[in-house]
Amino acid sequence: MPSNTILIVSGTNRPDSNAMKVSRIVESHYKAAGASASTLSLTELPREVFEGAAYAVKPPAMVAIQQRVLDAGGLHVVTPEYNGSFPGVLKYFIDMLKFPESFDRKPVAFTGEAAGVWGALRSVEQLQMIFGYRNAHLYPDRVFIPGIGQKLDANGKLTDAEIDGRLAIQAAGFAAFVKTVNGS
Repeated sequence: MPSNTILIVSGTNRPDSNAMKVSRIVESHYKAAGASASTLSLTELPREVFEGAAYAVKPPAMVAIQQRVLDAGGLHVVTPEYNGSFPGVLKYFIDMLKFPESFDRKPVAFTGEAAGVWGALRSVEQLQMIFGYRNAHLYPDRVFIPGIGQKLDANGKLTDAEIDGRLAIQAAGFAAFVKTVNGS
């Protein structure tokens, strides 16, 4: 039986990113809902993974990251919007994972954050197409955080109670979805 642990993927390798701050908030909501969750920052990708040879032979650190993805009962992707899309490093990360087993029949949820008024709507919709192509089970309750720079305080906490409430509802709902999809 698959694990019900949720792996939150912070979708950029930018240091001190808003995506990582939101990922930590999301992780706290999973814990408050009694769900097991951990966060993967794309800053953890080993430098060697960006060498062409990594397509054929994965560096040991990438093998460990791959195993975290495979072992997860579900994935929750937190993505920023860069230039009308999601970060290239997130696509590269997806490309480096085993095909098809990394996402096949795996529950996936999405949260978008952006400086603009749409809160990474484009990024999330593009990711939904990719994960759909990879046969993932897409959780329909998405959360978009527009104007992210004004929604986080100096400590990385959300200042918008409505959005924080939506993240809590999303986390609790997705945790239940993961259990249902995984048959537990």
